[in-house]
Amino acid sequence: MDAQNLLVEIFAEELPPKALKTLGETFAAALAAALRRDGLASGDAVATAYATPRRLAAHITGVLAAAADRPVTHKLMPVAVGLDAAGNPTPALLKKLGALGLDASVVSRLRRERDGKAEILFHDSVAHGATLAEGLQKAIEAALAALPIPKAMSYQLADGWTSVNFVRPAHALVALHGEDIVPVSVLGLQAGRRTHGHRFEASADPVVIRSADAYAAALRDEGAVIASFAERRDEIVRQLAIAAAQAGADLHPVEDEALLDEVSALVERPNVLIGRFEPEFLAVPQECLILTMKANQKYFPLLDAGGKLDNRFLIVSNIRPADPSAVIGGNERVVRPRLADARFFFEQDKKKTLESRLPALAKVVYHNKLGSQAERGGRVVAIARAIGAALGGAGLARQAEDAARLAKADLLTEMVGEFPELQGVMGRYYALNDGLPSDVADAIEDHYKPRFAGDALPRGVTGKVVALADKLETLFGMFSIGQTPTGDKDPFALRRHALGIIRILLEGGVNAPLDDLLAHAANSFGASGDEVLAGLRDFIFERLAGSLREQGYTAHEVDAVVSLKPQLLGDIPKRLAAVRAFSALPEAEALAAANKRVGNILKKSNSAAGAAIEAALLKENAEIALVRALDEIAPTAAAAFDKGDYGQSLQTLSALRGPVDDFFDTVMVNAEDAALRANRLALLARLHGAMNRVADLSRLSA
Repeated sequence: MDAQNLLVEIFAEELPPKALKTLGETFAAALAAALRRDGLASGDAVATAYATPRRLAAHITGVLAAAADRPVTHKLMPVAVGLDAAGNPTPALLKKLGALGLDASVVSRLRRERDGKAEILFHDSVAHGATLAEGLQKAIEAALAALPIPKAMSYQLADGWTSVNFVRPAHALVALHGEDIVPVSVLGLQAGRRTHGHRFEASADPVVIRSADAYAAALRDEGAVIASFAERRDEIVRQLAIAAAQAGADLHPVEDEALLDEVSALVERPNVLIGRFEPEFLAVPQECLILTMKANQKYFPLLDAGGKLDNRFLIVSNIRPADPSAVIGGNERVVRPRLADARFFFEQDKKKTLESRLPALAKVVYHNKLGSQAERGGRVVAIARAIGAALGGAGLARQAEDAARLAKADLLTEMVGEFPELQGVMGRYYALNDGLPSDVADAIEDHYKPRFAGDALPRGVTGKVVALADKLETLFGMFSIGQTPTGDKDPFALRRHALGIIRILLEGGVNAPLDDLLAHAANSFGASGDEVLAGLRDFIFERLAGSLREQGYTAHEVDAVVSLKPQLLGDIPKRLAAVRAFSALPEAEALAAANKRVGNILKKSNSAAGAAIEAALLKENAEIALVRALDEIAPTAAAAFDKGDYGQSLQTLSALRGPVDDFFDTVMVNAEDAALRANRLALLARLHGAMNRVADLSRLSA
């Protein structure tokens, strides 16, 4: 049977813009998957998603008018159970056949086949393939059920009685197989070939779709609609670049992928225009103006080569009038009050210092089990002061304390109340306005960093200290009240906080032992918190291991290093590089296997670590040789380790391969003589300690 391409479209009222891209992709993927399950589409059928503000559609290649028939075999029961001595069906067999919609008339046609020791009855039949109308009806219903709609609308159909649920009221359904309408219905709509184009610029209404393959072209030519979300987005990017170049040779639109997606979901026929606002608004921090234009108006602000905001901006219009001046003027009138509000908030906020706002934080609840923002701030201050003193003495401790104390004060400003995204950013501006040092002001902004994967780290050591303190307080506090992440649920973003700490310690040059940092957090709560600290330490190292694997290190390399829980996370890249270099040595595999064997022997022996080796009890030449090798090699490896030259340390230890191999070839560790056994275990313990300072080499053994 010949296959043809299929087109399905649901035309509706304006769909939620932030969800449109996902809705379109999910609809097309779910529709294709359902058709494949019914044998109406092949595994290599291509599903193309279309999504505009008023439609979800999918084009699927190679769809059959009916699925092929397929053989079906039902295994029934042993012959001895299904047939009596005379060969008549037993009640058990009749019941089984009845469950399959069959009766005694098929008994004579049942197939017998030996399965193991028993002879089994089978029923063979042919299942007729579903027609496209049957399969597509189920497929559309399945696709609608799969849409990620947080809250569907319930609305009445034209009959005034029937109610249906969908993300927005739907008004038309198109279902075409080649040029033929597929007779399906959904949401009270019967499938046809008519849809609607642009509200104002379509040359025909309705737009009649002649065939599945003519869909996109018909909407473009008659409906003035770019049906493809991706093509519409690319067109916006193209026009933004052209308009920015027209506005100024060194100007470029602000980069914001989420804004691009949202604007692509708001327009059907994009037309980028250039607007402008009064230059005096540029006295307001540009972050405020940019956020105002992006969040409220969906404009693209223009920046110069140095990242400074220009007073021109780009408008993505949904209409293309011959004279766009009215559209531009209207948008300029709309944005002006928004910018004036931002200026008003900024000027009002500057009238009060950050210090003067601190008492009001006592009235802001942080968490009902952890107190107010003021109480939380006190804990962050204590942690920041302790870290600062450890890293840089009294001067850094004082700066970190000042920044931590004021870090949350901007939460009470008008600007942050209007735009919560600006918390920290505005704190920096207000701190500079209050005459505070730039290091303190920068730290107030940066203590939230890194806020997401790939975000910049705090720019100075003071900012890094306060950022560590803020994240440590959050983690210890939430762990102490049992609010740990479960599965994919992490309402307090604790995984993100842990990764932030990891990045600051790994990449930020902060040379602070992890356990010391965790102890500072526990002390700020006035608790020893041993159990909480253990869980938090494991949590951080789990996040670290996952992050390192994502960076391209192998599971064996990561496991070997992270299993030791090294205290200075900044050393971990050097340790990993050393392990990778060691793994390439010819001695590595044998030493890793021997190390694993040593670890297993010591674990089973329960021998006391650190026991002295008695020279008088060294009987075998191989054990004497191993002690001599350790006496010669271990101090050199330890000296390299102490200097942080982990590669040299491991390379030095590779010389132990021969003595270790000889030891295991000729020496019985678990000798019957208890003294000999204890001495050999002490030797292995020393070997194990010498070899596993950089990493647990046994983890490299397959």
